[in-house]
Amino acid sequence: MKIAIIGTGNLGKSIAKGLITTNAITSLYLTKRNLEEISEFEGYKNVFLTKDNEEAVQNSDILIFAVQPRHFEEILINIKALLTDKHVLISTITGYSIDRIEGIVGSDRFIIRSMPNTAIAVSKSMTCLCSNEQGKKRIKIAEAIFNRLGTSISIPESQMQAATVVCASGIAFWMRLIRATTQAAIQLGFDAKEAQELAMHTCEGAASLLIHTGNHPEEEIDKVTTPKGCTIEGLNEMEHKGLSSSLIQGMVSSFNKINNIRKEQL
Repeated sequence: MKIAIIGTGNLGKSIAKGLITTNAITSLYLTKRNLEEISEFEGYKNVFLTKDNEEAVQNSDILIFAVQPRHFEEILINIKALLTDKHVLISTITGYSIDRIEGIVGSDRFIIRSMPNTAIAVSKSMTCLCSNEQGKKRIKIAEAIFNRLGTSISIPESQMQAATVVCASGIAFWMRLIRATTQAAIQLGFDAKEAQELAMHTCEGAASLLIHTGNHPEEEIDKVTTPKGCTIEGLNEMEHKGLSSSLIQGMVSSFNKINNIRKEQL
């Protein structure tokens, strides 16, 4: 696939690393105003670094936009005349609706919104996708890209704001939980490196159990809780201190914030 990433910031870099690692490209153009910030990609076969978005568009079929929202409209206006019927536009921009994109480039374009997370750099992203009517004809292309970089799911656009909180912000939420588990392990006598290793792999194991078995979390919890045991004692203390409610309230707060951001953009 001939892919361009327009705006290779943190997310763009993560996508690029995933694409390169999984050999998902025929060619890959990476654009950035300051090329020194993406110099780590120099020397890779069929990977081209440029400041020129137009050059990237003209040499690619799939355009992945990972720019800041305030720059997106100007970029679309500048490349509009270069778009052909082969181009698939994939936006990763939070809160930027398909209607707004169509208003600039036209509803006859293949337009797809995606919401990956930074785990895409290690091919473990949970990516949510939606599209306009034309984009439905190319949604399989987006799925093929993001399934190589983790897992993807197609959802209605009305759920994209919530998906941003659960999947993109969710990485930070899980990191904080892993950090807390690490801190507890240190307090229980492990050194810092051992503590983090225990926390990371236990977290990975818990998620893998659910992915491979399809079980509800409580089914797996029941397997490790015994009457008057240490596990249920710990779980109950965490719930008394508001573990579940704090996480839920935090995610709802993030959702409210992202909706406010969207209103400000309209």
